[in-house]
Amino acid sequence: MKSLCLIRDIYRSIREFEIEFQQKHDLCLNEGMLLCSLRSDKLSSGEIAEKLGLTNSNASKVIRSVEDKGFVERLLGEGDKRQMYFLLTSEGEAMLQEIGCEDQRMNMIINEIMNKKEDAG
Repeated sequence: MKSLCLIRDIYRSIREFEIEFQQKHDLCLNEGMLLCSLRSDKLSSGEIAEKLGLTNSNASKVIRSVEDKGFVERLLGEGDKRQMYFLLTSEGEAMLQEIGCEDQRMNMIINEIMNKKEDAG
């Protein structure tokens, strides 16, 4: 029973964070995670799907959304022009700085979850 309650608490914490995050940055969590994934490299849509744990179809929707917001741009592959890569625009880099991938609020939530897990132990 403790495990089930812990899962409920984790879900609630993540959901509350997601609501706050979306209101503050006008991005869903998947969009924010995509920006964080691109912070140091360009990625293909398949690599993005894998990093975010999404289907290729859902990853394409997230990519299109941040692309429409001007945070990501497409780049053709150098060797294979059919291959498409995605990288941050300057606006995307600015948003990433605003978000702070290692945000203190995220760390608080993680610590809170870990403490609940230890208490449920």
